[in-house]
Amino acid sequence: MKGMQRSVEAEMREKQLFERMPVLSAIRRLVVPTVIGQIILVVYNMADTFFIGRTNDPAKVTAVGICMPAFMFLSAISNLFGVGGSSVISRSLGRGRADRAGQASAFSLWGCLLSTCLYCLGVFLLRHPFLDALGGSDPDVHGPAAEYLTVTVVLGGLSAGMSTLFSHLFRSEGRSLQASAGIAMGGLLNIGLDPLFMFVLLPKGQEVLGAALATAVSNVFSLLYFLLMIRRGRGQTFLSFAPSRRMLKERVPLDVLNAGMPACLMTLCENISYAVLDNLTAANDLVLGGMSVLQAGIVVAKKVNMLAHCIVRGMSQGVLPLIAYNYASGNDRRMRQAVLISMGISVGLSCLFLLAAQVWSTHLIAVFIPGGDSVFYGARFLRILCVGGPFSACAYALISFFQAAGKGVRSLILALLRKGVLDIPLMFALNSLIPVYGVVWATPIADIICCAAAVALFVQFLRRRASGRDIPAEGPG
Repeated sequence: MKGMQRSVEAEMREKQLFERMPVLSAIRRLVVPTVIGQIILVVYNMADTFFIGRTNDPAKVTAVGICMPAFMFLSAISNLFGVGGSSVISRSLGRGRADRAGQASAFSLWGCLLSTCLYCLGVFLLRHPFLDALGGSDPDVHGPAAEYLTVTVVLGGLSAGMSTLFSHLFRSEGRSLQASAGIAMGGLLNIGLDPLFMFVLLPKGQEVLGAALATAVSNVFSLLYFLLMIRRGRGQTFLSFAPSRRMLKERVPLDVLNAGMPACLMTLCENISYAVLDNLTAANDLVLGGMSVLQAGIVVAKKVNMLAHCIVRGMSQGVLPLIAYNYASGNDRRMRQAVLISMGISVGLSCLFLLAAQVWSTHLIAVFIPGGDSVFYGARFLRILCVGGPFSACAYALISFFQAAGKGVRSLILALLRKGVLDIPLMFALNSLIPVYGVVWATPIADIICCAAAVALFVQFLRRRASGRDIPAEGPG
């Protein structure tokens, strides 16, 4: 009887949030903790760069920066199962299928666990050629980068990936505050541990290793938090982690992968794009004398630009369960309001960041690099990158909408347009036409084109929905 009572309480909580609460209030309830968590996540990622920048060594700044794609690939795996699982769970709850929501969470957990372990093993075995491919062939960069990669990905990758997965799954049933608290706690702990490991516990010259240890330890504590919340919440959640054969009969794995693959590929292509950008920037550095000046500038510019992007990502991730639930339940009016309101907020905030970056770019870059040519180039790179921010915000919101609705083909097309299909060829072309700066201009140009395609697909979807040609169904849509 107690377990049944708890299930009823969970269902009432879910219906109040997803069905009855005013849309703006529901968005605020879901999004604010997620955005704060994402900001802290980026701030702690930037903290490594900030503290290492105090060494006045561009090679060390570069070493941490080029490892970002490898570390973020963990997010690609987590997004495959986390975003996909969140979409299926929320749509299942919208149809009144709590059993299917449990199946989706179980598949997501074990799929993410196995995939992350295989990736960490692969990175360990191929870490040296992997770093060279990421732009770390310079001996001054390669050594500290190998240390950072080994600690954060090989040793700490499982805790980082599973923490991100649990945040998605918690959010899928409306527990946005708990989901974001775990990520935020890990981020704040990392910020505190960075100076302790880098400047107190380890000898001078081991700053990169200290930053890596701080990241790994903080991710372990974040994972422990989620495991504690799961233990305390037994009987009060629709999530289940016991796999069953029934999930195969109901095509749950296919539905999860269909919804999550665009999120995975978008993160993966983002990392490949960053690696290409780093390599081309490193080649330009050789022209200027091989001092890692441009590479350090672009590393910091990307991280500062991530602050605006993390707000957009937090908005999209936070509102995804609300969109998925109302899409599946047939409440089109509430679904459209959730999409348009959240997208409008994201675009507005991106415009404010664009203005701030144009005015204070030098000051923002100088926070992480005390001075020199790296600040000069980094400020100009930041001004270029943030031009695409409002367009990227619009595109990202609509990609997230198609993920929420289980429209794998549409979201996949947009994900590949946003990163990979357009920007990488543009980097090579513009790098030849406009030395130094052309490679950076590829990003905002690709964002503008992707935004136009996303709006066109969204309008087409709304017309099909209005004419009754789009009916939510079980399985991939």
